[in-house]
Amino acid sequence: MRRSRLENSALLFAKGYGWLPDARRARGRRTVAVRLGGLPALGIQGPDAARFLYDEEHVHRSHAIPEPVQGTLFGKGAVHTLDGRQHRTRKAMFVSLLMDGDRIAPLVASATASWDAAVPGWVRRGEVVLFDEAAQVLTRAVCEWAGVPLTDGETPSVARDLTAMVDGFATGGPRHWRARRARGRREAQLSRLVEDVRNGAGTVPDGSVVDVVARHRDADGERLDPHTAAVEVLNVIRPTVAISWFLAFSGHALARWPQYRERLAAGEPAFAAAWAHEVRRFYPFAPFIGGRAPREVEWDGERVPEHSMVLLDLYGQNHDPELWGDPYAFRPERFLDREIGAFELVPQGAGDPRTGHRCPGEQLTVAVLAALAVRLARLQADVPGQDLSISLRRIPAKPASGVVLRVRGTG
Repeated sequence: MRRSRLENSALLFAKGYGWLPDARRARGRRTVAVRLGGLPALGIQGPDAARFLYDEEHVHRSHAIPEPVQGTLFGKGAVHTLDGRQHRTRKAMFVSLLMDGDRIAPLVASATASWDAAVPGWVRRGEVVLFDEAAQVLTRAVCEWAGVPLTDGETPSVARDLTAMVDGFATGGPRHWRARRARGRREAQLSRLVEDVRNGAGTVPDGSVVDVVARHRDADGERLDPHTAAVEVLNVIRPTVAISWFLAFSGHALARWPQYRERLAAGEPAFAAAWAHEVRRFYPFAPFIGGRAPREVEWDGERVPEHSMVLLDLYGQNHDPELWGDPYAFRPERFLDREIGAFELVPQGAGDPRTGHRCPGEQLTVAVLAALAVRLARLQADVPGQDLSISLRRIPAKPASGVVLRVRGTG
């Protein structure tokens, strides 16, 4: 690797999602040497690069996720930090929870019921912020589905905490510290719940997320300690509530391209799924994903030293003209009758989620987003004047206003 002598952290904060794409364009290659967090790193992009990153012969996740990200987004001891047999055993638990159609359907039903119950209140209030309301809809739905007790009065604060964990993972300052405090509160709450379930002081539905995680045994045959169990329960609940970002982006897309509203509102399953894929491709969420080389390897003619970082440019790949053609045009129809390669569309990672590090909740995300986007399109709502700009310097990005809607009723 041609080692970059200059630390790039300041450029990352200054450019956000544009940092790696700009660095690659400046060099005229898909692969670029950078330096991040004091470590040499190789920025890569493309389906073959994704295959390279997701091959544990080349890249490991252990010791790769920075502490600020563990302390906010994923939690310490999470499945994301494991490799090999440990990862496969823990990942199998998530696959059983998140990739079974018989489990996904009840969550979709819970999410749509939660949305429908919320709409009359939106009509009475007149103006609502879509991002905030979607977070509460999803919090109610996923907690009910996962076996986490939640009262109506608790929903707003829990929703704020769950979105704060996502909102503060890639920044310093107030957003970051809000995320840490939010994680501490929810880990403590869920640790107590797991302990109560184990000692019989509390009950949750058989087969629920809390029940499965509380009973899970890792590769060493031992149950997860209560803190790690809480971390993994949150790693089901938090990403589900993070769908509120994609719903806010859906509101943004309907405001910019209203010609899609009627077709989306019709509820055609194929188009609703295509809409979900295009929202996840077009709009920025995670800028990149990374790991560390367990030994010296080579990629694209570049030497990757042992322990150096490898970063897959997710935003750049999702806007690669060779993959998508006119990638900065929002066109859901591009996903109709198209088979998506496992290493092409990468908003939630690449490869096989059953065996690798790709998010096992991606199928669930698409199903919930598709169902709620249809309901969003059916709302009788106006979009008053507001700041709908989306800064690519802010990670994670979202519409500045959160998408304010003036709701008059349902379609």
